[in-house]
Amino acid sequence: MVLFMPIQPVEPRRLYLQIADQVRSLIAAGEFTPGSRLPAERELSKRFGVSRPSLREALIALEVQGYVDVRPGSGIVVTKPNSATANGLGDEGPLEILRARSFIEGAIAAEAARDIKPKDVAALEQFLLVLEGEASDEPARVIADRQFHLYIAAKLGNKVLLRLVMGLLDQRDSPLAQQFATDFDSAKTWTAVSAEHRRVVSALAARDPDRARKAMRDHLLKAHNRWAHELGHGTRAGQRRHPTQGGDIAPVA
Repeated sequence: MVLFMPIQPVEPRRLYLQIADQVRSLIAAGEFTPGSRLPAERELSKRFGVSRPSLREALIALEVQGYVDVRPGSGIVVTKPNSATANGLGDEGPLEILRARSFIEGAIAAEAARDIKPKDVAALEQFLLVLEGEASDEPARVIADRQFHLYIAAKLGNKVLLRLVMGLLDQRDSPLAQQFATDFDSAKTWTAVSAEHRRVVSALAARDPDRARKAMRDHLLKAHNRWAHELGHGTRAGQRRHPTQGGDIAPVA
């Protein structure tokens, strides 16, 4: 398919949003009509001048908004969005939020380690028991994961920091973050997350600020890298191949 509207190279900031905006503009202008297919991923990434992981992040955003339907073996089909989903994304992507959390929660963990009490360690251990439980009880594990991070943040007694962490955690309920979790999280993800949380608890119990900071930052950066890696390889949970992989037709923390 020939593209008649010019595509401009995008700036590095929030690439996926800028790519998605341009694709939406092409759809609105009639370059791609409902039922038609987008050009091959390789061609699109070259035209936009971006990496394929960045393009895939944009395609997932467009899928959440209802502009495209990513169909295994059939390509990326243009669809007509409904008003309820068309504007459902925020300005920050899941990967950007995880990078911010790694700095903020790493510093919080370091401070919490200075005044951690045995009762606090015992409370965190209870959250770990849920995280390490049966994979079928995923809702309980999601709640325990959230409570784990909020408990540590609350230890500082700073309401501003607590609200900040709570707000960042709330972003995991955004449509785009939910789509990332659906596409890329699995039982293997939960196993890794549980082990990372246990290292955080171990560092806190040792009352070692540097180790606690590192453990928390490592955990959140690994959560970031798991999603980034899956974007780079175009795979979804359960090793299901994302249709944008290879042949051109996608967070737990």
